[in-house]
Amino acid sequence: GLKSELEDLFKVYQVENNNLWKMFELGQTTKDHLKVERFRKTFAPFKIDLDPEHASARYLETLPETVVLIDYAVEICQWLHTQGEIGIITNGIHTVQSQRIKNSKIAPYISFLSVSDECGFPKPDARFFEYSSKMAKNFTKASTVIVGDRFDADIQGAHNFGIDGCWFNPHNLIAPTHITPKYEIKHLSEIEKIFI
Repeated sequence: GLKSELEDLFKVYQVENNNLWKMFELGQTTKDHLKVERFRKTFAPFKIDLDPEHASARYLETLPETVVLIDYAVEICQWLHTQGEIGIITNGIHTVQSQRIKNSKIAPYISFLSVSDECGFPKPDARFFEYSSKMAKNFTKASTVIVGDRFDADIQGAHNFGIDGCWFNPHNLIAPTHITPKYEIKHLSEIEKIFI
C-alpha cells in the first residue's frame, strides 16, 4: 500500500541490506535475523507501521519471480559452458536462489548451485569453498576461477581457499585489502580473454 517515498525507501533498503550481508559474512549476524532486520531498519526512519516479519515473508515469496541478469550474462554462460563447468556459489537464500536460476535464461548452462546455508559457512570462509568444490565434477584448484563482484566475499574467499579470483568491478572500486585478484574485469565479455 506504500505509494510515496519509494525511491528513498529503496535507497535505505539497499544500504541496510548490504550492511547486514557484510555482517553475516563476518559471522556477526544470522541469515534469519538479516531477512527481517533489513525491513525493520528500512521502515524505522520513515515511521512505516508495517510488520517487518510479514514484509520479509512476502518479499522472499515474490523475489524468485524477478530475474534481472547483468549485460552479457547469457552469452558468457553459453560460451563458458563450452569451455568447462559452471557453478554458482552464493551466500543468498537457497529457496530464492534456486528458483531464480531455474527461472532465468542461464539455467541450462549451470551445473550446480551451492548456497552457504546448506553447509553452515558463508563466503569468504574457505570451508564454504571446500564444500562447493565437492559439487563440481572434475574440480581442481588450478583449473578453477571464481568470478565475483563482492571483493570481500568472492575474491577474499577465493584467496582463502587457494584459487584464482576474477573481480567483476564495473564501477572501478578500489580493492579494500592487500589481496590483488588474479584478474579484474569491467564487463563480463572480458572473461573470454582469461580462458583463451
